[in-house]
Amino acid sequence: MGRFNYAVTMSKIHSIVVLTGSGISAESGLKTFRDNNGLWEDHAVEEVATPEAFAANPELVHRFYNQRRQQLLSSELHPNNAHIALAEFQKTYVGKLSIITQNVDNLHERAGSSNVIHMHGELQKIVCTRSGKRFDCQTSIDTKTQCQCCGIQGTLRPDIVWFGEIPKSMDLIESLLAGCDLFISIGTSGTVYPAAGFKQVASSFGAKTVELNLEAASRYTGFDESHYGLAGKIVPQYFDNLKKAIDQD
Repeated sequence: MGRFNYAVTMSKIHSIVVLTGSGISAESGLKTFRDNNGLWEDHAVEEVATPEAFAANPELVHRFYNQRRQQLLSSELHPNNAHIALAEFQKTYVGKLSIITQNVDNLHERAGSSNVIHMHGELQKIVCTRSGKRFDCQTSIDTKTQCQCCGIQGTLRPDIVWFGEIPKSMDLIESLLAGCDLFISIGTSGTVYPAAGFKQVASSFGAKTVELNLEAASRYTGFDESHYGLAGKIVPQYFDNLKKAIDQD
């Protein structure tokens, strides 16, 4: 892991955008969608993560996300040091800090972070396909579950962005990237678009870019600064040093 570098004058950093991926939640014991074989918990992507899959076999898709929702509700699952460090920094930072996450868990919120943008949706929410209304969901659902707004069975789906669908809040995200002074990518592979292009967007508008990851996201990441190691170690270290640099500026 490289030496922490704060060449950018802290007084010039008024807006920070943090992008998080599955790497920040893995240390909490949360299973990531895709394993080394490219399967999502023994299911091909085409079976559980596309609109076509839901149309063809809604019971299977509901069962898949019900299992993941139950894991998230487990009493053994907690935010880790990386989530906590980011939340604590956000609470004390006098500028604007926005968190964009590719994760569908609620570990950022449970750690105390606010205004988290879930670009790929949330496991603990469902949506009515007729009205578009979203609801909190802490239980399992299936094709017989009655919708709260239309009263019809079979109209509910997980509030998850599937392959072939547009991620949420893209207009807001693009505005935040264009206006930030510091962009920090944490625990993401940098291979799935549009999130993989966020670093380039922020950089094109003059932001300093930092990568905090288990290993380099690609052969050449192009970040101004990169630090590699377990998220629970390098994220607290980075934000602690960043806070000190801001306080001393």
